[in-house]
Amino acid sequence: MTTATPVELLTVGDVMRQLKVGRSKVYDLIRTHRLVSIKVDGCRRIPSDAVQDFIRRHVGEAA
Repeated sequence: MTTATPVELLTVGDVMRQLKVGRSKVYDLIRTHRLVSIKVDGCRRIPSDAVQDFIRRHVGEAA
């Protein structure tokens, strides 16, 4: 039997606070597929891993 690691789902507001950007920027990142998201009953949710991957990619580009 495999145990799945729970994935934390963040709201757009949570991501705004983590990235220190506005709501429209978060939706732009989602729209342009630079940030992965899902919809749960019409509510947009972003896996915390997706935010960390986004940050790692951009830190790597800046170096």
